Amino acid sequence: MNFTDLFIRKPVLAMTISLLILVLGVRSLTSLAVRQYPKTQNAVVTISTTYYGADAQTVAGFITQPLEGAIAQAQGIDYMSSTSVSGVSAITATLRLNYDANRALTEINTQVNSVRNQLPPEAQQPVLTVQVGQTIDAMYMGFFSEVLPNNNVTDYLVRVVKPKLDSVEGVQTAEILGARTFALRAWLDPTRLAAYGVTATDVRTALGTNNYLAALGTTKGQMVSVDLTAGTSLHSVDEFKKLIVKQKDGAIVRLEDIATVSLGAENYDFTTAFGGRNAVFIGIKVAPEANVLEVAKRVRAVFPEIQAQMPNGLTGEIVYDGTIFISSSIDEVVKTLIQSLVIVSIVIFLFLGSLRAVVIPLIAMPLSLIGTFFVMLMLGYSVNLLTLLALVLAIGLVVDDAIIVVENVDRHMKAGKSPMEASLIAARELGGPIIAMTVVLVAVYVPIGFQGGLTGALFTEFAFSLAGAVTVSGIVALTLSPMMTSRIFRSEQESGRFARFIDRQFERLHHGYQRLLHSTLDTWSVPVVMGVILLGGVVYLFMTSKSELAPQEDQGVVLSQIVGPPNATSQQMNAYAKQVFDISRELPEYDQMFQITGVPTTNQGIGGVLFKPWNQRTKSAALLQQELQQKWNGIAGARVAAFQFPPLPGSQGLPMQFVIKTTEPYPNLNEVTQAILQKAQASGMFFYVDTDLKLDKPQTTVEVDRDLVATLGLTQQDIGAALGAALGGGYVNYFSIAGRSYKVIPQVLQVDRLNA
Repeated sequence: MNFTDLFIRKPVLAMTISLLILVLGVRSLTSLAVRQYPKTQNAVVTISTTYYGADAQTVAGFITQPLEGAIAQAQGIDYMSSTSVSGVSAITATLRLNYDANRALTEINTQVNSVRNQLPPEAQQPVLTVQVGQTIDAMYMGFFSEVLPNNNVTDYLVRVVKPKLDSVEGVQTAEILGARTFALRAWLDPTRLAAYGVTATDVRTALGTNNYLAALGTTKGQMVSVDLTAGTSLHSVDEFKKLIVKQKDGAIVRLEDIATVSLGAENYDFTTAFGGRNAVFIGIKVAPEANVLEVAKRVRAVFPEIQAQMPNGLTGEIVYDGTIFISSSIDEVVKTLIQSLVIVSIVIFLFLGSLRAVVIPLIAMPLSLIGTFFVMLMLGYSVNLLTLLALVLAIGLVVDDAIIVVENVDRHMKAGKSPMEASLIAARELGGPIIAMTVVLVAVYVPIGFQGGLTGALFTEFAFSLAGAVTVSGIVALTLSPMMTSRIFRSEQESGRFARFIDRQFERLHHGYQRLLHSTLDTWSVPVVMGVILLGGVVYLFMTSKSELAPQEDQGVVLSQIVGPPNATSQQMNAYAKQVFDISRELPEYDQMFQITGVPTTNQGIGGVLFKPWNQRTKSAALLQQELQQKWNGIAGARVAAFQFPPLPGSQGLPMQFVIKTTEPYPNLNEVTQAILQKAQASGMFFYVDTDLKLDKPQTTVEVDRDLVATLGLTQQDIGAALGAALGGGYVNYFSIAGRSYKVIPQVLQVDRLNA
């Protein structure tokens, strides 16, 4: 007895196996994560170091260069880039694909600590952050108010909104963008400083020594223990105003005598806006293993409660939801999957002419696809565009197994066999071929999953999901399909009028094809020549066709990058941002726009134009990008680039980037860079061309008379410290209000820093 006879003679066994596949598949489907693309470990480690008041050259030479040399010794780094601007050094280490981010972070942190003693003492501790996977947050929420300043809005978001969003299941972190955190600002008046004989260094020293956080401990009596505190720290603006800066001959100089003390913000160089109004954003980062669609639903469910608890004058809304595009993309693939099942069923019915014959493939196909979800879960895969594409392609493969079983049973029934006999004979004949076909198909697709690089990372799930679908289909074809034919088929099922009509049409088609084949073979040279021409045409078209890793998707948003003059202020950048906004909202397809200026440097900014849904506009995002680029090019004094989100995960920045390397000094590199830029612009092939090497920012050097300094009994350190304390804007220490700590920052008023 052949092993297939067992399932035909014992239908309960075949049904049990099929139900097991169904239950495991359905249960796996509810447990699979949903993503746009397969999970890839695209990790980026960023090392940021702040050196308040330092110029870009000092930052590059004394911070960036030592850190780069040490970080380069860490394992797993694919490539590294750095940016040195006034007061900040940022080093970005992009790791190799799927390299362990935690291991790399540990090694990089060790290397940073090894050169920490080489950095200037005034520089802040380097801050390491790691970004794994998507560089774009899944959702963005905007909070804006006409009556509350942004530092009040930020403080409310930090205290109330962020903790609620962080507690939502699946949310990795809710990051605040454009935050203006509270800070105690002591705006120094140079005239009053000189009148009282006080320097900025004296103020900085007084703030550091008289706003001291003391930890006294506790008393230890025989029966009672009492915690001790000391009022050595300051907790209000009034206390800071009364702070004694200097005392001489019984005269006391307080902070309010030489400075305007207020509760302000840490940074005034950047602004955020939504729809042209000042706002603060919160971005939602989804945990790597979480279902992004489910997380978005949970965030949307909790957001009305957040809105209801907001103070008067503060409003918030979800300004961008990336899951809308993911959902629509997956819905389109699912729709294609359903359409494929329907079309295949209709074709089977038209060819076999029997509803009973259609039932078997109609059950076998969905069962094979559902069983694939169990294979995906066991391999740690997710439901994404590529695994769904594998299921769509698998329809044409899994249906073959069911069709050959049905057709072979039908052939034996036409020879006079009963359904049971025909099913037994047909299954015995097809057992070996079905196993061989399954093994061959698996052997064809599995090697795709062993490719390296980004292609392998993306298509591994595609290949093994397709191989899993073929394997499950083979099991169903050997167990369920023969059993169903033995129970469903009837000897008289082919006697219907429609079935006889289908047979007549196939007979006519058979005779017509036979005549055409004979005439073709009589002139065999014609098809040979045609075959050669077609083969040559295929080769020619393949060699001349344009190639790309992935097509650009219309995600309903076009991003903008603004680069102003090197000496631009935040006010000037806000003026450029307003022009960008005014141009964008004139588009009929415009829906909303978010903007952040002053990031990553004061003279730069980024934003995004959100368009109406796809069914409410006729122009694609690519056409709108070109239109916006042409209009933004008309903004005088600023360079604005229009681009879209990258089509594949792990990418960031403008679509095309390349690196120029040299051991020559930066001025020589800048000459080569400018020559390349001119040629690129003259080619007419690019909408926007720019370089990140900027040597055009004006700078004034303070010349110090060393002899005079020595005559006055001062040192170079005294001069540098006094100027840094007055102009640098660095913080001295922290103070607390309502259980939160904020920075204390002394600095000369802006009116006294207008020019050199």
